[in-house]
Amino acid sequence: MMKLSKLAEAGNESPRIKRGLEVARKKNKKMRWWRMDLHIHTPASSDYEEPQVSYLDILRKAEERGLDIIAFADHNTVAGYRAMLSEIEQLELLERLERLRPQEKERLDEYRRLREKILVLPGFEFTATFGFHILGIFSPETTTRELEHLLITLNVPPDKLDAGSTEVGAASDVLTAYRVIDGAGGIVIAAHANSSHGVAMRGLRGFAFSGQTKIAYTQDEHLHALEVTDLEKKGRRTTSAFYSGSKPEYPRRMRCIQASDAHRLDNHPKDKNRLGIGGRITEVLLPELSFEALREVFLGTDFARTRPARSKAQAPFDYVAAARESGPSIVQSFHESMTRRGGRLYAIIADIVAMANTNGGTVYVGVSANPKVPPAGIADPEQAVAQLRAEIEHKVIPPLEVSIDVLQSGGKNVIRIEVPVGTDPPYTIEGSKIYVRQETETSLAVRDEIVTLVKRSLKLPEAGPAAVPQTGPSTTVEPPRTGVEIVSSEERKGKLYHTVRDLRNNNEVQNVTLSSSRRLWHYAISQHEQNPVDEAKVTWHGDLGLWQRRKTKGVVRYDLVQRLPDGSLRVYYGVSEDGIHGEWRAVVGEEGDGD
Repeated sequence: MMKLSKLAEAGNESPRIKRGLEVARKKNKKMRWWRMDLHIHTPASSDYEEPQVSYLDILRKAEERGLDIIAFADHNTVAGYRAMLSEIEQLELLERLERLRPQEKERLDEYRRLREKILVLPGFEFTATFGFHILGIFSPETTTRELEHLLITLNVPPDKLDAGSTEVGAASDVLTAYRVIDGAGGIVIAAHANSSHGVAMRGLRGFAFSGQTKIAYTQDEHLHALEVTDLEKKGRRTTSAFYSGSKPEYPRRMRCIQASDAHRLDNHPKDKNRLGIGGRITEVLLPELSFEALREVFLGTDFARTRPARSKAQAPFDYVAAARESGPSIVQSFHESMTRRGGRLYAIIADIVAMANTNGGTVYVGVSANPKVPPAGIADPEQAVAQLRAEIEHKVIPPLEVSIDVLQSGGKNVIRIEVPVGTDPPYTIEGSKIYVRQETETSLAVRDEIVTLVKRSLKLPEAGPAAVPQTGPSTTVEPPRTGVEIVSSEERKGKLYHTVRDLRNNNEVQNVTLSSSRRLWHYAISQHEQNPVDEAKVTWHGDLGLWQRRKTKGVVRYDLVQRLPDGSLRVYYGVSEDGIHGEWRAVVGEEGDGD
């Protein structure tokens, strides 16, 4: 059989061969990290702080800061990018007419040098309904006329296209902006998402928005990334941790990047929040410096291909360490080794099947979940990856495509397995064992869960969330979003059988006994049977109360109570922090975030 390259030389480039060649070229290209700042304003923005700055000054500053990719993102206008192109075109015209003065030639040569070195992208920062800011970043092949037409489509008045104002009147809504920018081939980024004018900012309730609105604005399929200001921070309360896919109401993991939002060349000497060009930088792993390669990353699900930039004196951002800081979850697990002895390899495959059947996720091999324990590492990662691929191919039914690569953490090789949400559930090990993921645990699925998976595969409708009786302000509060509830109990021949509701997805499982239950269910049933709620010992906040608080393996869980108008109680066992929302935050002693 002729090789692809030989077929191409022979003039036989069928569409299949062309695709094969393109894949081969990409694989042969050496990936490298490039530094980018995708949120830079120019004097075309009305609030720019240094109007005397030239566009060449901006490019020179980008070079000084070591940037490889920048985007002009002025407020509701592309006038800045157009002005730069117009200046270059005028200089080139003078060059063709042989009327270029020495100073102008020097300027043109400098433009050419810098644009050869730096990928300069056109874009804008659109102000949507209610003042939310959205970045649209485009290919250099996109004309400014096309971008202005796009802004008009988004209801920016034609007479304001050059104003560079943050306010443009009755603009399009957020979701329409996402769809239009994505449809035009742009990269869609929610600007400074966790701060002012951001779709993920705290205190949305102050704008009279519901939690459902916040979910829609941050989970929409046309949104490619969130620009955040806390990317370097650690812990469970960072924006990236919140949008990791572990929250039941935010199941889609979101890429988080950082950018300067520069309105000046340099950082302000007295105000740390007024950054200059490159004040916050993101690194992106690309095979080549092109918009097409960049957009492919933003549309993909390899979240380790973007990271906060570090100085040469700092170690590169450690994604494995960051994952360990946030800990195990419904979408994340850790294994120190993958030996067959002791069932460690089987446990990894079980996690993969469970995540495919639940919400997808990431499995790390070579590290424990405890961030204080040094990584054990994998001695021969190439052989280990081959073994994992063979094991998955042989044991997981139906076939499941996973992504496996090797990351560095603490000087050790760690294997990362990215598991998608399966499109053909239930996934099994060797055709018989079906696993699901519940919080931090992987367990064999019970009958009702298997039925739910089959319905998902057949795209049959599921029952909606259980309603809470509504007669008064506190009874309209939805239950927590994690944990379990004992819905009903029935004694048969001296043995108690329970119906258990998973608060994450509201699925109910019937005929669960204490002896047959998994860990969280076992805890809930044992408490229900042996330690029923004593109303007098509940710490009440109106009709919502805290019954018990416990900490296991670093994870805090709550047993919560809700009193209904008829005086009956609903008890929610094992609620994690991810499930706390709204008025429940006051019950457990947290400040509300407006979701």
